[in-house]
Parts: sequence; structure tokens; C-alpha cells
Amino acid sequence: MKIMFNKQLIRIGFLSITAGVFLVACTDLEIKETDSIISDGGGEGFNGVENVDASITNVYNALRGHLESQDNFFALQEVSTDEMLVPTRGTDWGDNGIWRTLHQHTWTPSHQYVLTVWNQMNQNAFLATEIIDSRSNPSTEQKAEAQFLRAYAMYQVMDLYGQVPFREPDEGPEIEPTVLSRAEAFDFILADLNDAIAGLPSSAPNNANTNTATKEAAQFLKARLLLNKFVYVGAAGPETADMDEVISLVDAITNSGYQLQEGYFDIFKEDQDTETIWWMASGVGNRIWNGMHYNQISPDNTGGGWNGFSTLAEFYDLFEGDPNSNNIGDGQEERRGWVPDETNADETNLGIGYGFLIGQQYNVDGEPLQDRAKNPLIFTKELPGLVGNNERTGIRTIKYHPVNGGFTGHQIIFRYADAYLMKAEAMVWKGEDASAMVNTLRDLRKAQPLASVDAQAILDERGRELWVEFVRRTDMIRLGQFGRDWEFKDPTAVNDKTKELYPIPSNAILSNTNLVQNPGY
Repeated sequence: MKIMFNKQLIRIGFLSITAGVFLVACTDLEIKETDSIISDGGGEGFNGVENVDASITNVYNALRGHLESQDNFFALQEVSTDEMLVPTRGTDWGDNGIWRTLHQHTWTPSHQYVLTVWNQMNQNAFLATEIIDSRSNPSTEQKAEAQFLRAYAMYQVMDLYGQVPFREPDEGPEIEPTVLSRAEAFDFILADLNDAIAGLPSSAPNNANTNTATKEAAQFLKARLLLNKFVYVGAAGPETADMDEVISLVDAITNSGYQLQEGYFDIFKEDQDTETIWWMASGVGNRIWNGMHYNQISPDNTGGGWNGFSTLAEFYDLFEGDPNSNNIGDGQEERRGWVPDETNADETNLGIGYGFLIGQQYNVDGEPLQDRAKNPLIFTKELPGLVGNNERTGIRTIKYHPVNGGFTGHQIIFRYADAYLMKAEAMVWKGEDASAMVNTLRDLRKAQPLASVDAQAILDERGRELWVEFVRRTDMIRLGQFGRDWEFKDPTAVNDKTKELYPIPSNAILSNTNLVQNPGY
């Protein structure tokens, strides 16, 4: 099979990515034949992919790499919110401001991650389209699997950028790709998911099956699509029929055997659990090391962490417990985790805490750690700003614990607790009482019950349950909080609804004149 990157894919509005090379934004926007791989395919004839199974595997492999990264997609979804920031520490993590502009909401169409994610997700969608084409002769199940993968990729483009370019496999470089509006893309994705649900096999929780598309994974994505529908089609609020369907889809997932599980941090081990609907064989090292200090070591990373990612004090304060410490006995709920001290730092946790790391940190022998300048390694709740930080400022987060290994190859993409809270939210939108549902989850996570549950309570509960699971930005937009002020956001970006979409990359607009830049850019 010849994959047509330049002269074909380039006109979709994304630059090709050759193996092992990540594109960076540049000021020279002239498209050259030397920019990417040239193929004689496209308008000169597409005869189907040579090996459907291998082609599906290639899409999974590409997506795995995209989702395990700490930058690009993860950064657009998490660092742009109140949940995560990457403060510059001296000269560390400066990176020409690429992290700071995401948190401040001052990104531009030339932002490297905005371009790279556009490239990646559009490429995944096109490769899936090649598989779906009748000339590839996929089986019913293979076609359904490719439709799920295309729906996932196109969903992310729709959610992040609002416009979705689409090209058929045999359309040559002389044809500019169609650009679907957000509402048109919604209908396209919904049709793909309906076909995927009909054609994919069902699976109860099972690590052997749930690392690829299943009926339940497609039901989950459809529920998320419908929950956000009013945002995507420009309506004032959700329709009751859509919320009813969200509830029915979650009930179907429940009926397949998925359920909430006790032991919050055990869910993020490689072991079998009842919550994981879809996982990928992605390493989780980025989720572990990007916040750990250089002197916090684990067996597969004896060089320590990378001392970057932190969370805001206001996000930490969403959780129950002592506001200034997170040691055992501080009255915290399970999801906030705990930090070992000299009495409970041992080989069972490597001296490294779970969840939110604040205060003095210890090694495996219970000895207080120091930073590289020999100061006590005390992670502080407050930061002086996005610049001017030392090695110790900021609360760090760990969800996939290093005691389980950074190369376990088991990153959760869809989880039942997310579906469960989608159902609770759908009930709230319908004016129904979801407090019993939410309190069932809170009781399981050792948190006090809520007297009532409204939209703000749902957003807060989703934040506590689903932190760093790729959903915070989308949740905040749907529930009207993405434009609010938070620490270190640029004042000019507060209440700026244009930031609810990322810009179309400058290179993409140059290569496809059907694209129109989003408002505000």
C-alpha cells in the first residue's frame, strides 16, 4: 500500500509526519515537495490497502504514540485548564513559552502542539478511511473497528478545532478536501459510531479484549458525543432525548459487566479491573516522571523525575482533607492520595506518594529528600508564577504509580467511572436528582456525601475522579467554566469564548483554502 502524504494528505490541511520525526511550527509556510513523502497514488488510483489487519494495527500504533506523550494532545486537553500547568524553573521547562501560553490561553495558530495534534488526528482519520473503503474489502468487524478509530480521531479534531477536513482515498492532489462544519462532523461521527456499535463484538471487562475497539467502547464514545452535542451544534443546551440516550448507552455498558471498583489507585495498575473499557499499550512513564523531582527515583528510572508538571492550589482544594498537607490521617478522600513520611516510606511505595504530592518528600528509607541545591525537598502549594520558580514549587501529581513501572504498557483511555458520571450529568440536565448516584461513587472513594448535585458539583466530581484522563478541557467547556479566571491565566483571555476552539494551524489554511480561521485568531 502506498500512503499518500504530500500532494494528497498535505491538502487535507495537515503536514505529513515521517517515522520518528515530530513537526515543529515554522515561519516559512511555503509547501515544498521536499517537506514530506511523495507518492504516485491518490487520483491516479487507489486499489485498497494490502493487509487490513496490519493497517488497523498501524492506526492503533500511531494513536498509542499520540496518547502516551506528555505534550501535544495531553497538553492541549490538560495544560490548558485549571488542572495542570508546567511552570518554568530557572531555565528548566522554558521551551520558548510553549507550556506557559497553553495555561495562559495566549496560544497562536503557530503553536507547535496545535499543529502536531491537527496533523496526527487527521492522519489517523485518513488511514482509517482507507481501511473502510470497499476496495480494501474489510470484513464487517474490521470495517466497524476502523469506523470506531475514525470516529475517535474525527471527534478529537471536531472537539479541538471545530472544522474537520475529509478526503476520500482516491481524490488526487488537484482536489481540495471537503471541510465539514462542526455540526456536519457531528453527524458524520455519529453515523460511524452507530455502524461501529452494530458491527463490533461485545466484551465484559477483560484485558485481553479491551485494548482494541469493542461495542462498549463505541457506546462510551457515542455517550460522550451526545453529552456534548449542544456545544458542537451551537444549541443553548442539551435536548432531553439526547440525555435519555446517554443514560441508555451507559446502562448498556453497565449491563455488559462494567462497574465501579474499590481501591482507586489499583485501577491504574496493569492488573484486571472492572472499570477499564478501553486501554492502550502505551507506556505511562510520562504520567509519572514529568512531575517527580530529579531526586525521586524508581527502579526503571534511577535518574529521577523531570520536575515539571504541577497542579494549581485551587484544583488541589477541590478534594477533601487538610488544605496544607497530604500525609496519612489528614482527613483526605482516597482520590487525593497520600504522601509517605518517615514512618511509612518503604519499598512498597518507593518512598513516593500517590495522587497529590505536597510537603516534605522522603526516600525509600524514610529519610528526608533534598533538592539539587541541598534544600529540603518540600513541594509547596503556592507558586510565584509561571516563571521564577525553584525546584520545589508546586504540588505534583502521580496517578500511575512508579512502583508498578513506567513501561507497563497499560494506559486507560475510557473508564466506567467516566461513563457513570456522564449518566449522572445527563440526569442533572434533565432536572432529575443525581445525588444518590454521585454519593455512591463518593462513598466508594471515601468522601463525604453531597447534600445536592448541580452542574458545578458534577464538574468538580469529574475533576476529582478523572484528573489527567484527557477530559478536563472538554468538561469545562460543556459546563461553562473554561473561560473563567484561574491562577496565572492571562486577564485578556478571561471569558473569551473564542478560546473554546484552538486555531486552525497556519500551514493547514495555506494548503487547503476550504479552511477558514476560527474567530479570535
